[in-house]
Amino acid sequence: MDSLTYLKKYLKEDELEEGIKRLNSGEPVQYIVGNVDFFDLNFNVDKNVLIPRFETEELVDKTIHYLKKYTQPLRIVDIGTGSGCIAITLQKKLNAEVEAVDISKEALEVAYKNAEKNNASISFHLGNLLEPLKGQFTCIISNPPYISYDENIMDIVKNNEPYIALYAPNHGLYFYEEILKNIEPYLEKKALIAFEIGEKQGKAITELAKRYFPNCHMTVEKDLTKVDRFFFLFYERV
Repeated sequence: MDSLTYLKKYLKEDELEEGIKRLNSGEPVQYIVGNVDFFDLNFNVDKNVLIPRFETEELVDKTIHYLKKYTQPLRIVDIGTGSGCIAITLQKKLNAEVEAVDISKEALEVAYKNAEKNNASISFHLGNLLEPLKGQFTCIISNPPYISYDENIMDIVKNNEPYIALYAPNHGLYFYEEILKNIEPYLEKKALIAFEIGEKQGKAITELAKRYFPNCHMTVEKDLTKVDRFFFLFYERV
């Protein structure tokens, strides 16, 4: 659906002219209408959260496929939940016990409203990465900030979406390493780690993961545009 059609779908007739002005000034259509479709659900979005993208739908779809092979009940945590689209979709599709973490209070407010809107039961935590969590999980999934500070990105993204959700130190690898080096106590005996990654980060993240999990099977998978976009690690404790 093109941007103008999207505006016409969600805005009232007397709001359309202002919406077109905002669109022409470089504001994302999703922020203008205040929502975005993701899977067969609809999520509120504003400038406190990233706009959910097709690649993240693919991450969720692949994760669902893998988790159907795991023993029920499933316990899942989404790190850096933003709008809550990953956590809420997984809870709805898998009927799992799902928790979600974000360091941004404003983002969590959006995610909480989205859980209510989509009738999903999610336990939300305000805090940094794994720190607020207790217990062990079948799956830890994350689409963390992964853009390097010196990387060029589209103006519509750079000028509108939250900086804290886009950029990361260490060439965009910082949050992956922070998660990987601290994650093992939070993993069930058999567990899945699932990441969305930058298209040039597959090799580096695999090397990081092998440093902390040298004996685990892991894979980098491509998105529909045929670039590296997903990392999966299949953990089994001996």
